[in-house]
Amino acid sequence: MRTYFHVDMDAFFVSVEELFDPSLKGKPVVVGGRPNERGVVSAASYEARKFGVHSAMPLRTAYKLCPRAIFVDGHPDRYREWSHQVYDVLHSFSPLVEMASIDEAYVDMTGTERLYGPPLKAAHLLHERMKIATQLNCSIGIAASRLVAKIGSDQAKPNGVLWVIPGQEAAFLAPLDVRRVPGVGKVTEKNLHTFGIRKVGDLARLDKAFLEERFGKWGLALAGKSRGEDAGGWFDTEIGEDANPKSISHEHTFAEDTADLGRLEATLARLCEMVGRRLREHGLDARTIQLKLRYSDFSTITRAHSVSRPTQIDTELYEEIRELFRNNWRAGNPVRLLGVHASSFTDAGKQMELIGEQRHERWKQALAAADRLRDRFGESAVSLAASLRGKFRERTHENPAGLPGKKPR
Repeated sequence: MRTYFHVDMDAFFVSVEELFDPSLKGKPVVVGGRPNERGVVSAASYEARKFGVHSAMPLRTAYKLCPRAIFVDGHPDRYREWSHQVYDVLHSFSPLVEMASIDEAYVDMTGTERLYGPPLKAAHLLHERMKIATQLNCSIGIAASRLVAKIGSDQAKPNGVLWVIPGQEAAFLAPLDVRRVPGVGKVTEKNLHTFGIRKVGDLARLDKAFLEERFGKWGLALAGKSRGEDAGGWFDTEIGEDANPKSISHEHTFAEDTADLGRLEATLARLCEMVGRRLREHGLDARTIQLKLRYSDFSTITRAHSVSRPTQIDTELYEEIRELFRNNWRAGNPVRLLGVHASSFTDAGKQMELIGEQRHERWKQALAAADRLRDRFGESAVSLAASLRGKFRERTHENPAGLPGKKPR
């Protein structure tokens, strides 16, 4: 029987901001930008959530719901720094740690009883050490499966610990809304409701064959999840095992629509830097590069191109994206959003070509050095000259580059 902890930092972005500005404590706080900007909420304090403010909500909507809220810009480099502190604490308890995002992690605590005692005692010790080391609160779910541990930490919020004793998983899950199950979003929830499935217990009482017939393989995974099993999707790999993304993308929405060609291409260069950084972090080359272009009237086009040689080099990504952009932009038409998307991955370095190899290898070495500087001094420490005009504030989100425990191979 395995023992998993799911550790979730409470209102992480807001809590880090409070360390730098204690006057924010106890007040409705929204992290992500100013209320008149086009961006979305990255995080909201518990006080702001009482008014209906939540992450991914447009900032302007958040202001309408809670005009008294204090809106602050995000500071991604700060959050990365504190995420590394969180990782260090977790890694001191177990070598098997997987950062699921910047503010949550799974920890395999199997076999650590001699060091820390039974699960509940170990969790309280971890709780205390986390507070001492980071000055932040966290919530911990404990279970024999990662799925139940994750749901448990959510139920324990804020600043609590919840242990679901082995054998009690189904009883714990039964009264919860199906939306509590990881992977069940609005669409799946709506589809389940059409069959009268509103609680996890409703799901657990259904026959596997019925769920498979209605929802395919996802239906079988749902059947397992309703019993508390690590079924499908997010739980296909072991903790600590490398799980590469299927795609990597970055987007930028302009504060004001622009038809300035220089600025548009500089922004694309910056987005290519961000995508290249993530590719190198995972040790991947991308074969397919895709442009996303949205005009001021919200009409959107996507154009993709597969390169003959997969790459993770910023300049090579930019050359492809710039050509796609120049071939598809209606000159003079204001642009609202640009995006760069990479997919069709291969392991980096497996394909060697003599033509242009020296130039390619020099860029790899230079960018590896640049990434080390970014790790130390922040993501804006080093940039391509082509991207300087396209500088923009890095969006605060849960899975940025530079997460702890995810180093290039």
